[in-house]
Amino acid sequence: MSTVEPGTQTSIEWQPRVSRRGFLAGLAAGSLILAGRASGLSVLSREAAATLAFEPDLFVSIAPDGVVSILAHRSEMGTGIRTSLPMVVADELGADWDRVVIHQAIGDARLGSQNTDGSRSVRQFFQRMLTAGATARTLLERAAAQTWGVEASACQGGGHRVTGPDGQQLGYGDLVGLAQKLPVPAAEELDYRAPETRRLIGHPIPQTDLDAMVTGRATFGLDARRDDQVFAMIERSPVLGGQVKSFDDAATRAIAGVIDVIELPGFEGAPGFQALGGIAVIANSTWSALSGRRALKIEWTESEHQGYDSAAFATELKAAAKESGTVWRNEGDALTTLQAADQTDVFAADYYAPLLAHASMEPPCALAMVHKDAEGQRTSVEVWAPTQNPQAAQAQLAGTLGLDAEQIIVNVTLLGGGFGRKSKPDYIVEAALLADKLDRPVHVTWTREDDIRHDYYHTVAAVHVEAAVDENGMPTAWLQRSAYPTISSTFVLGLDQASAGEMDMGATNLPYAVPNLRVESGPAKNHVRIGWMRSVAHVYHAFAACSFPDELAHRAGRDPFEYLMALYGPARHLKFEGVEYSNDGETLEMYPFDIGRLRHVAERAAKLAGWGRELPKGRALGIACHRSFLSYCATVVEVEVTKDGKLSIPEVFSVIDAGTIVNPDRVHAQMEGAAVFGATLAVHGEITAKNGVIQQSNFHNFQMARMTDAPRKITVEIVDSTELPGGVGEVGVPPFAPALCNAIFAATGKRIRELPLKNQDLSW
Repeated sequence: MSTVEPGTQTSIEWQPRVSRRGFLAGLAAGSLILAGRASGLSVLSREAAATLAFEPDLFVSIAPDGVVSILAHRSEMGTGIRTSLPMVVADELGADWDRVVIHQAIGDARLGSQNTDGSRSVRQFFQRMLTAGATARTLLERAAAQTWGVEASACQGGGHRVTGPDGQQLGYGDLVGLAQKLPVPAAEELDYRAPETRRLIGHPIPQTDLDAMVTGRATFGLDARRDDQVFAMIERSPVLGGQVKSFDDAATRAIAGVIDVIELPGFEGAPGFQALGGIAVIANSTWSALSGRRALKIEWTESEHQGYDSAAFATELKAAAKESGTVWRNEGDALTTLQAADQTDVFAADYYAPLLAHASMEPPCALAMVHKDAEGQRTSVEVWAPTQNPQAAQAQLAGTLGLDAEQIIVNVTLLGGGFGRKSKPDYIVEAALLADKLDRPVHVTWTREDDIRHDYYHTVAAVHVEAAVDENGMPTAWLQRSAYPTISSTFVLGLDQASAGEMDMGATNLPYAVPNLRVESGPAKNHVRIGWMRSVAHVYHAFAACSFPDELAHRAGRDPFEYLMALYGPARHLKFEGVEYSNDGETLEMYPFDIGRLRHVAERAAKLAGWGRELPKGRALGIACHRSFLSYCATVVEVEVTKDGKLSIPEVFSVIDAGTIVNPDRVHAQMEGAAVFGATLAVHGEITAKNGVIQQSNFHNFQMARMTDAPRKITVEIVDSTELPGGVGEVGVPPFAPALCNAIFAATGKRIRELPLKNQDLSW
């Protein structure tokens, strides 16, 4: 919880243990508290807070001294969401930002979704935060009106005070006592601020935790500590599904600092979020635990995945992508058109993207303690972890330990990166299992090698695309087939078919104006744990869908940007009649697939980059444009390739239309980060396996983009929009790789259809 003094920059100082009742009671000392419940918003008095159960939809509290406390219920991993959502509350409330204190929420289903991935935080909670702020402000305005004996409509909250019709003023803190006695206004009674009057939303605000981060005061999962805690490291089977056959821990137990060696059983059925199992070394320090683990001698059983070879599997996937499969979208008759066309007018290409690891800078880790009664029965579990999804941790721990979710307290620390990995709580389960066995707090730490070798990998994928073209080189038919192990296979044994949600990400929703269009997917077996990673299926679908138009343009002798605009066709809303299309869980009425917005970002990016300017041989521009997470992004990459094939990226130009923007500072940072992340994946990203064993282990063989191959300059423009908020965090990644590879072709004549680039000869 925060102990920030009002009047300073808003920041977080995380205290490791605060009970749910204690949090509420601490805020309720004479404060005006709003709790969002299924029945609406209620005001809880101090007396009610002392007697009622904790109601965690607690977003705003105002103390008698005027300090505004706002609850952040999403996880902070560098995106700035712990700043952005409270900004919405504070702006609508009319609070002074330097008198706002932000508190991190624990996991609780009554807060709504806390799963901080899918670029959904602002989209899902923008209106909810506005409502919390507007409700608090309305109560304060009504309290002031009663005090002055005037109409509430004549009073206006703002600047941390309410101003009356004659200019009289009362501070928010002065009004708390009366406001908390008033009935809560119904939703239809709320009067929201006009967007043009907002002082925070749409303005760059520094990240809440920035000072603590740069001065080393911020608390991440690796920093979590409890009295009497021990440290654990676990040796896991190198092949998914392998079990401990036998082990010798004599040398381990002889190492100074080692306390115990414990065998954890392997998972049953589909891995899901279960602990992988293995041998845990318990010690009084991470170094002793690591040293003890290295001394273990373990023999593992064989697994059904023992023969997994990534190179051979790639060949299988590429073949599967060329075969007929499950049909997801079928407009016109693409198959007949392709068969009837002159074969000189039919063009095909095959694209491939490898397995990828999340490799966030802070590996998975968790601290857990299990509370028991006098008979040794579990009564509750408390954990401290860098998790993107505390509710998933609650659910998994409850099922594993035989408790109710309400008996699991998940304290969310700062995350040193996540990218989707830390929404999967297997590492938290490990800590809880060991704490249960040892009856003391246990901190489980994964090494970099653990993280890379036992990840929930971003899936490998092959995509086959073919088109029949007319005399202008424009497609009259388009067939696209994908083959990849599905994320769902991590949760359902034997599943080998793509899900609708994955196909919706850049395949089913192809935006091109082609009269005959068919989208299919083929089967693929899973041999590792597959999970979602930043941008998910958009990564490989966009690589194919944004590279193929560039190929068609060059084949037709046309400018790639001009060709792309022609391929989009006129501004319109795409219709998906008879198509299973989720639209990221939103209706097409609220979030239409707007080709006009897609065209607009492409046009702005081309203009921003100076498309068509003369560049020397070996230097060129490439463009790609993609809709993902209900937002629109176009990226132009400028590359420089020397004759001997050395690649550099002088500049990246990106334009994003994400509707209403809360904090442009964070949008710029996310788009810049997406370019560096995209460069890492495109240039270096590749996980391989032999005999079921992952070959990469650390940053020497799963390399990040370094100064020499990261973009030297990144220019970002944000479209000014009043549309509903879309996603931001993942939107800049999908168009990067195709824009980069399109630029490489323009510079060298070398067409890249397989990633990563480190495996390609770029010399010219």
